Amino acid sequence: MQNLMPEPPATLLPADDKAATALADAERAGSAEAYEAVAARYPTYSAAWAVLASRALAEGKSVTAYAYARTGYHRGLDQLRKSGWRGAGPVPWTHEPNRGFLRCLHALSRAADEIGEADEAARCAQFLRDCDPAAGDAMSSV
Repeated sequence: MQNLMPEPPATLLPADDKAATALADAERAGSAEAYEAVAARYPTYSAAWAVLASRALAEGKSVTAYAYARTGYHRGLDQLRKSGWRGAGPVPWTHEPNRGFLRCLHALSRAADEIGEADEAARCAQFLRDCDPAAGDAMSSV
């Protein structure tokens, strides 16, 4: 059956150049403390939370990763809503400022799976595909 309703327009989060620069500086420093400082200074910047979640997953710290990813996910939802998102419609991976939210959503799915929250892991994985199928593909190839 064909959906006759038009799809909502893509949501494009605004760039945060100061936070992005701070995150790039933290990447050069490479320490957890540097990333934590960026998240503390720019708590609405999901990309910082995504890095913290990814690092925690790599270190086998599933609960910590879950906490970081959930924080970045919720901060990202706030940003999406401020940008006009109404709970549906594409959030394209190709738009760089969207990637922090999408990376948090991916990390949340992985961390939820690791702590035994299979239903949440599946919901997050589906939400990621609904936002942009290319996002999951891009992160699984890294």
